[in-house]
Amino acid sequence: MRKHLGLLLAAVFALSPFDGVAGEKQIADVKELAGSWRGWVTGEQGQERATMIVSADGSYKASTTRGSTSVGKFYLQDGKLRYRSSRTTGTASLSEDNGKTVLTVKPEDPNYQTGTGEYERVK
Repeated sequence: MRKHLGLLLAAVFALSPFDGVAGEKQIADVKELAGSWRGWVTGEQGQERATMIVSADGSYKASTTRGSTSVGKFYLQDGKLRYRSSRTTGTASLSEDNGKTVLTVKPEDPNYQTGTGEYERVK
């Protein structure tokens, strides 16, 4: 029985995709966010496709395919990535997974009509 358990554990570890697990990436400067991003945001009518352009100073403009726009700025506070926009304020995080860089924004006010957004860097 121990032999079977040992083989099972060995197989699980051998097949686990440890290298492909997404990891949060710490940033030292908002300049690292500069560029074009494309993804999805939760809006008043559900999920919407969105694009976002971030400048080197952290300022950004985001728009959805339905015509909603938001302008704001990313900034670092106590080592944490945050944002303030024309609609919400909240936290943001950057992660990397299988060669993709993903920026996630989460508003602090859960009662507001706009929810989490997830953007992938456009190469």
